[in-house]
Amino acid sequence: MQTELAPAYKGTRDGEEAEAILRKCVHCGFCTATCPTYQLLGDELDGPRGRIYLIKQVLEGRAATAKTQLHLDRCLTCRNCETTCPSGVQYGRLVDIGRKIVDAQVERPLAGRLTRMALAKGLNSPLFAPAMALGQALRWAVPASLQAKVPQKQEVGVRPTARHARKMLLLEGCVQNAMMPNINSAAARVLDKLGVSLVPAPKAGCCGALNYHLDFQEAGLDNMRRNIDAWWPMIEAGEVEAIAMTASGCGVMVKEYGHLLAYDPAYAVKAQRVSEMTKDLSELALAEEALPELLAAANDRKVASTKSFGDGAAKEAVRIAYHPPCTLQHGQQLRGKAEQILQDAGFVLTAVADSHLCCGSAGAYSVLNPEIAGQLKERKLASLEAGKPDVICSANIGCLTHLQSGTGTPVKHWVEVIDELLSEAA
Repeated sequence: MQTELAPAYKGTRDGEEAEAILRKCVHCGFCTATCPTYQLLGDELDGPRGRIYLIKQVLEGRAATAKTQLHLDRCLTCRNCETTCPSGVQYGRLVDIGRKIVDAQVERPLAGRLTRMALAKGLNSPLFAPAMALGQALRWAVPASLQAKVPQKQEVGVRPTARHARKMLLLEGCVQNAMMPNINSAAARVLDKLGVSLVPAPKAGCCGALNYHLDFQEAGLDNMRRNIDAWWPMIEAGEVEAIAMTASGCGVMVKEYGHLLAYDPAYAVKAQRVSEMTKDLSELALAEEALPELLAAANDRKVASTKSFGDGAAKEAVRIAYHPPCTLQHGQQLRGKAEQILQDAGFVLTAVADSHLCCGSAGAYSVLNPEIAGQLKERKLASLEAGKPDVICSANIGCLTHLQSGTGTPVKHWVEVIDELLSEAA
């Protein structure tokens, strides 16, 4: 795609990067066929190709409008289009640049600004955890619409102490430990059985994705720098071999630290090292650890075939419908690893139609665009529940809470069911 940048963007980092991405696009339209919002709305401007044109026009000097902003806001940033694109267009980076430039030109209505600020500040606040605990305690007393945003309180098992020579950093995250604290505990127990200790860095927090995608890109970069500072002493001392991610949304962001901070002389080298060390839990458990052997031993003790999600009496294979988060399959380009782990464990994976499509969670998207997010959730749950699963599994806190709000079927992180299996087999 030929471009002619306006003088304001020539020679700038954002302008040069956007132009390089735009020049890869050949207008083929393959991306449109796999775009969730285009499928729902049927508007070319609500598909990747249309949004690319809008961004190109702004970069070439056309004034952005509220309509431009609306079409970019409706993008889930699921990056399904990147998986589909035969030309390697880095649409996720382009839409981040486009939103930044458009938001600088178009002031949002006051209500929209306040909502975004409340999400960015509230979810990052140390008060979020006690507020969530209060909400869970009073969950029975609030309307169903609010109950959907507050998951039921989880039972959390004991997290093992750091006792192994092999150690990995664990990003606790900004909301996961408050909403579903058993995920990180389960991951720690599973890796502990593999001879690896997960250790948190107390001063680390949100990965930066929340701020970065809510128009507060500089605040997001500051989140990244804070995490690097928290992790670096252990990395520099060689005390940890990886940074484990139990939420794929955080994982894809931390893997991009090296790119996003490449122009910061104080952090560029450190950020690149952090990105290289970051691994999704499925990468660790399947590719680098002895989990398949551990699961085989559990199967030998005939635990894998015991239904654990009902009354415990039935002796039949547990059926799992797996939803691969967009941040895992499209953002990180990791496919099939968690599914293989579950199959190794003896679970039956049901067929799920359109597994490449987004569930509608997409970070704060379900709050900012509830109608579209709700429609996508209904579609996704229809596909997931078609095979009559006993449990739905995924790998990202946003997907888990979003899907659970629309179904009575238990929705769990895949490492939780592996943890349950191994605990029963012990």
